Amino acid sequence: MTVVRSVALFVLAALFEIGGAWLVWQGIREHKGWAWIGAGVIALGLYGAVATLQSDDHFGRILAAYGGVFVAGSIAWGVVADGYRPDRWDLIGALICLSGMAVLMYAPRGG
Repeated sequence: MTVVRSVALFVLAALFEIGGAWLVWQGIREHKGWAWIGAGVIALGLYGAVATLQSDDHFGRILAAYGGVFVAGSIAWGVVADGYRPDRWDLIGALICLSGMAVLMYAPRGG
């Protein structure tokens, strides 16, 4: 699997997981109702399915690497959906997490 395809899958997974959690949040905390909650639950299920499309056979590695994508994606989602303004420490932390993801997934490994 190419790095580009793998990164695209991580981004798609992030959209489903973060979007799903946000929909559930909106349904409960913002009183938007069961339709929002249901859509969120479906999106969260799709996140789980997309994660299986990564070519690495190690669930733990994929999920750990996805954690870095989740951190950065959550900050980006907050900026777009909620008007959140990250400070430099948020951005540095997100870059550290993405660096960790790259090491976990794409470092050269022996046979």
